[in-house]
Amino acid sequence: MTFLAGERLWLLLIVPVLVVAYVLLQRRRRRYALRFTNLALLSRVAPRRPAWRRHVALGLTLASVALMVTAFARPEATVRVPRERATIVVAVDVSISMRADDVSPTRLKAAQEAANAFVTDLPEKFNVALVSFAGTANILVPPTTNRDDVERAVNGLQLAESTATGEAIFTSLDAIKQVPPDPAHPHEPAPARIVLLSDGYRNVGRGVDEAVAAAKAAKVPIYTIAFGTPFGTVDIEGQRTPVPVDEDTMRQIAQGTGGRSYTAESGQELEQVYTDIGSSVGYTQEKQEITSWWTGVALLMALCAAGASMFFLGRLP
Repeated sequence: MTFLAGERLWLLLIVPVLVVAYVLLQRRRRRYALRFTNLALLSRVAPRRPAWRRHVALGLTLASVALMVTAFARPEATVRVPRERATIVVAVDVSISMRADDVSPTRLKAAQEAANAFVTDLPEKFNVALVSFAGTANILVPPTTNRDDVERAVNGLQLAESTATGEAIFTSLDAIKQVPPDPAHPHEPAPARIVLLSDGYRNVGRGVDEAVAAAKAAKVPIYTIAFGTPFGTVDIEGQRTPVPVDEDTMRQIAQGTGGRSYTAESGQELEQVYTDIGSSVGYTQEKQEITSWWTGVALLMALCAAGASMFFLGRLP
């Protein structure tokens, strides 16, 4: 924690001065009380009370003074601040292999549930786009802050044949280009990330290497989530067909663009993956003044001091 007006912290010297003054005052009162010659009468006039009770109110008062001085020095701390202009493109693989049930209830259903939770938890001013891909890739929802549109589109995803992973990346980059520039910083692109959910091998469309190069040139990291297990299968035309997850390609995409790769073998693991991604792309560290917080604590401490004085001494300090 730092201070915008640190020189004001010299006022904290008031606290030890008040402590010394209080101690001297207590000694003076004790000498005055001992002037009574009849100690039995003294005990009846001023009955003995636990000594600590007399000091509680003072301690709380001094604490409130220290807190108010700290607030006066305008403290600031590093806090997490949402990147208000960020854009997140969620690209979901809807190929037939996503019907596999090695991730309960199915790979696609688990992805839909986790995607909706992820989008809901993003800061309100984030732009979110949805891209689906199988044999081709399509922008189902262009960048928007309307979470309901994204949720409806996610829930309506339908399976299709083939897997065009490279096309999904190119289409996601096209979606990011639809975000208008910031008038205050027209030449500064807004931060953007692609979250790519897939389980299968690319078998149509432009290659992954070409797409990775395009994302790297655009400075858009891709976070990949490899669905399923090596033992997933689906029923295709009455035959049980193996659909093992392609972790290597997902890892290659993430590493080539500066993102991170994850695996999700269950719905619970997938939710944690989305939490990790949201925290890494959704916030930045900034210094903010927290004077109001210290002032509030000082006020609370002052109220506690008044309450302690009334309770133990029957008067305000």
